[in-house]
Amino acid sequence: MHFLHDLPVADLISHYGYWAIFLVITLESAGVPMPGETALISAAVYAGSTGQLRIGLVVLAAAAAAIIGDNVGYWVGRRWGMPLLLKHGSKIALDHRRLKLGQYLFQRHGGKIVFFGRFTAMLRAYAALLAGVNQFDARRFFLFNAAGGIAWASLMGFGAYLCGRSIEHVVGPIGLGLLAFVVFGGIALWLFVRRHEARLTSEAEQAIPGPLA
Repeated sequence: MHFLHDLPVADLISHYGYWAIFLVITLESAGVPMPGETALISAAVYAGSTGQLRIGLVVLAAAAAAIIGDNVGYWVGRRWGMPLLLKHGSKIALDHRRLKLGQYLFQRHGGKIVFFGRFTAMLRAYAALLAGVNQFDARRFFLFNAAGGIAWASLMGFGAYLCGRSIEHVVGPIGLGLLAFVVFGGIALWLFVRRHEARLTSEAEQAIPGPLA
């Protein structure tokens, strides 16, 4: 398990246990750049190889943190996100037209974005904020967010736990594979949006006429 000793989060877990898992994942889910998935995997491996943590409580802490943190991010985005973007969005290429497109995409595919965003490094810290900014229905957000948080914590936590000590031999190849998947998936999504942006923008204007509030 030597590869864990190089990670600062491993020291936090060994000293503070479940509270460290909860804090790191809550902050990441609320939109603060933190190594949430690393914390979960490290804690699960630590539980499997030392027995000093119970994997059930590790998964429970991670799932609760993901759900709570995402809800904080959602309400921050819903309350303050859109006014800030309407005022300053053009500075980062998010003009009124693209903001409306984002809201339209969340209306059509918001549940999928919230659920699968939990499994995607590029979206995990920001999917909830984006859902709030785009006024995604609060009840649907809670449903898909809870399902995604529980599924993510269970799959990653129990998977790493079962690997135990051998995780250090597979985490490298798996990490590279996941990185490639995320990168190529992001490029494919960007190309799709670029190719169909005009059509989607027209559909968004018809579905959401007038200025955004």
